[in-house]
Amino acid sequence: MSQVVFSTWGGEFIDNRGKSSEEWGQSAFKLPETYTADRRSKAFIGWDGVAIFQEDVDAVRLATEYAAQYQVYSEACGRCAPGRWGGRILYDLLDKIARGEGTHEDVAHLREVSQTMMLTSKCEIGKTVPKPILDLMEHYKEEFETCINSKKPSKHYGQEIDYIAKVTAPCTDMCPAHVDIPAYIEGVRDMLFGDSLAATRQTMPLAHTCGRVCPHPCEDACRRTNLDEPIAIMELKRLGADYETDHSMGWFHPYQPKPLRNDGKKVAIIGAGPAGLTAAYYLALEGIQVDIFEELPVLGGEVAVGVPEYRMPIDKYNKDIELVTSMEAVTVYTNHRVDAERLKEIDAEYDATLLAFGTRLSKKVYAENERADMEGYWGAIAMLDKVNLWSKYGIGSPASNELAGKTVVCVGGGFTSMDVVRCSVREGAKKVYMLYRRDEKTIIANTTYEEYHEAVEEGVEFIFYSAVERIYDEDNKLTKLLVNKFELVPDPNGGRAQLVKIEGGDIEIDCDYLIPAVSQAADLQILPKDWNLELTSWNTLLTNGKDYMTSRPGLFAAGDCEYGPMTIVNAVGQAKRAASVIGRYIYEGKVSLTDDEIMEDHLQKLKVYNKKEKITGWMPGIARANSEKLGVDERIDNNKEVNLGFTGEEALAEAERCMRCYYISMVAV
Repeated sequence: MSQVVFSTWGGEFIDNRGKSSEEWGQSAFKLPETYTADRRSKAFIGWDGVAIFQEDVDAVRLATEYAAQYQVYSEACGRCAPGRWGGRILYDLLDKIARGEGTHEDVAHLREVSQTMMLTSKCEIGKTVPKPILDLMEHYKEEFETCINSKKPSKHYGQEIDYIAKVTAPCTDMCPAHVDIPAYIEGVRDMLFGDSLAATRQTMPLAHTCGRVCPHPCEDACRRTNLDEPIAIMELKRLGADYETDHSMGWFHPYQPKPLRNDGKKVAIIGAGPAGLTAAYYLALEGIQVDIFEELPVLGGEVAVGVPEYRMPIDKYNKDIELVTSMEAVTVYTNHRVDAERLKEIDAEYDATLLAFGTRLSKKVYAENERADMEGYWGAIAMLDKVNLWSKYGIGSPASNELAGKTVVCVGGGFTSMDVVRCSVREGAKKVYMLYRRDEKTIIANTTYEEYHEAVEEGVEFIFYSAVERIYDEDNKLTKLLVNKFELVPDPNGGRAQLVKIEGGDIEIDCDYLIPAVSQAADLQILPKDWNLELTSWNTLLTNGKDYMTSRPGLFAAGDCEYGPMTIVNAVGQAKRAASVIGRYIYEGKVSLTDDEIMEDHLQKLKVYNKKEKITGWMPGIARANSEKLGVDERIDNNKEVNLGFTGEEALAEAERCMRCYYISMVAV
């Protein structure tokens, strides 16, 4: 709910002008009425309408400034005449009126051009920009007429007012790393793969990785879904990265990296997983010295030692890692365990420290007789370490020594559990089960449709609505499990349905291994006790979730240790923001966000994607391209990459489906 003077946002109409406070209606949307804690917004204008928060707003100048922002965009785009020339005409006519030189014919011309743009622009930004301008012209008509009739500038014309704009898209807004998705898809469509990759790396350096193992929440916000099927956004991302490495190109950075500053400022990063690598990359682009300390003998964190080769080939991930480590400003120290005393030393030596270590402690399933020292009880992290250190680096020994011919039960319902069961199949297990407390729909939501169905194809048996009650052993060797079965019982009062144990429904499963993959925890022994760092109820480092500084000045946290186990793209998004904040903090001594980051947060609250939107003007029924996958017989006993990616023709066809759904929003402060 938002307090507004006037609003047409999202189809609502609220007009509180001239009413007493008791009569005021409130907006149903989370509009940015407060820009920052100490700055109130005057107005917000964007693709879906306009909202006025203060009575004394210059509606004519607001419309003019919005048109100015669009003109900058449309001049750079230029893909259609209505969008490009319409943007120029909108601004020219509105500015003419705002400075007191307009006529009533100009108003009529504005309406005509706006209608033409809304009907004929090729992309969404050209179609939507006129809407709030027309709203202002209709409902603040007297302000426009005053400028025209009196031949005087609008009331705030020329005054110092901040107008802060941001271009976004529904898919970009939903992406935790806020990748400019339409731009990289456009690069694929135009066969400018370097441009595609540079667009991705504006906010996502790990393009090989997130082009393969991202859960792609962006696809849930693809407006194409409202017509037929979402675009294969994730798979199109890998095109630019594969082009760079397959053709031995130089690195495509979003901009030319700045030279190492050599000013004595330096940042320490603890952990070389996705969060640590991302933060290092964006700090290094600015020429800031970064030292990464990694406990493992290899770089890459859990993606390296946890995500299997068949999903994420290590040679591809190593290219993402090399992108970072090749930067002049980055130095890496492997086999370097940081404990509490070492962290104190680092804290004293560096201008800022980012904690980016993962959650590598497997949690229990909390069954009777559960003991970590029982033979056959194997934590998911330890199991995947063994699989991947051998298959990727030749370190240790094959996990098939333990799993071949055995029966394996995994408890979980996320990516880690999927990796466990599918790796168990490849290591020669005779039978593989996954127990999950919820249903098939939920496990797909937790992972992806592809992951679940590929596991089923490979012979994994899923037992839903189940949980382990007791573990049986003989001479400390696991022998079988007692498993409870549940049913989902609706709440008669309309609340959330509850899982209720089915009396007499218990089953026993004879097995050799139980691998809990219900969740992971962070090893917080690294934190000095006398620092008294604030923690969350989940026993992770507490930050405000915006600038990622902990309760200790100069100590930041991002990724799993800040939030708990998260996806790669979430860790990247946090680390990109943290690097931005740290880059300013070490020079200014205070934390701050850029206007772009502040607007990101506002738009996420507001929600850019409208799943109820009815889309017209596009031809529906264009099938989504499906990339080739290795058949079950070709993949079941090896670590070959399963998803082979698009052919060139498939990629171009899929990129053509993108509707380029950019939107502009702007706040007056």
